Amino acid sequence: MRPQMLNPAHLTGLFRRQFELSRVAPGETVVLLKNLSTRPEYIEAAFAAAEDLGANVYEIGISRVPDHTKTNKDVGQARGFMEALKSADLVCTFQPPNFTKWQREALAAGVRVLSVVISPDELSRLLSPPGLKEAVLKAADQWGSAKEIRLLNDAGTDMTWTRGEFRVKSQYGFADRRGSADQWGAGHITNYPDEGSANGIVVLQPGDFWILPYVRLIEAPIRLEIRDGFIRKVEGGVDAKAFTKWLDRNKRDPDDLDPYAVSHLGVGFHPNAHWDQILLYGNDLERIGSAGRVFAGNFLFSTGPNSDMGGKRDTKGHIDTPMCDCSVTLDGKPFLDHGSFVDPSLNLKPT
Repeated sequence: MRPQMLNPAHLTGLFRRQFELSRVAPGETVVLLKNLSTRPEYIEAAFAAAEDLGANVYEIGISRVPDHTKTNKDVGQARGFMEALKSADLVCTFQPPNFTKWQREALAAGVRVLSVVISPDELSRLLSPPGLKEAVLKAADQWGSAKEIRLLNDAGTDMTWTRGEFRVKSQYGFADRRGSADQWGAGHITNYPDEGSANGIVVLQPGDFWILPYVRLIEAPIRLEIRDGFIRKVEGGVDAKAFTKWLDRNKRDPDDLDPYAVSHLGVGFHPNAHWDQILLYGNDLERIGSAGRVFAGNFLFSTGPNSDMGGKRDTKGHIDTPMCDCSVTLDGKPFLDHGSFVDPSLNLKPT
């Protein structure tokens, strides 16, 4: 395991910069939502940074450790809990809020939600650089204007789908919009296909990798046949076996196809996240969980739930697989060409 490089004394400064980007203002209320595995130095730094900006800040502790392989990680029914979250201006959560009821309710109340689930080194490396927000929003607008999208790669991938039923989710690393959710280290867009519209072949190849439920490189091709929005056939070696074993284990009953549904699809733009970080750091989710989703030019293919955007699938059968060297067309117009954006303004330089 590589040692932490960041001097812990710099954490307060990093949190201050993050809170400034997230528009924390004097008199606002900031809630720090922690769990039993939250780094105490993060809480201390967040307290100091929020108070330095004139905000009112307090913490709420959850008596559990989140299981990062599961979705729908709600945090209990204690009286007053939701009222406290919904009365905040910013909830800084130290566990993933994706697909949770509490986040949906907080966002509906206008709360800004910022998740912090990465290591100290990644806090520094992936702090949102200049231009990232603009690139993400520009790409989200282009993606959101398309009606039909096509994904290809040289390994045999050729999948098409339509979109418009669900809005494009854009995250650029800080929560500066009322009723929005973002995460420290983000820099990507995702979108769910229209229900039942995804059709074709997806081939995951060596060099692509798992984020959930595993954190490792894919070593052998996985060929997926997709019809009417669901994966109908999985072929390959040990990686394909792991793919099906995980999803089958999360079926509610033998006929449940929800884990095999095509879920969020999208691309990453972050210039300071790199594909080879998984080789440097191995299966350390704190170091790879965000970087693997957002490195520039990756295509994120996933399966399972869509409840965080108003869909009905809340299955725990969820797989995230960033793919390399893909091409994407939007209504027939090139958007991504073998992992590089056709629009040069989307190809940001590392800082």
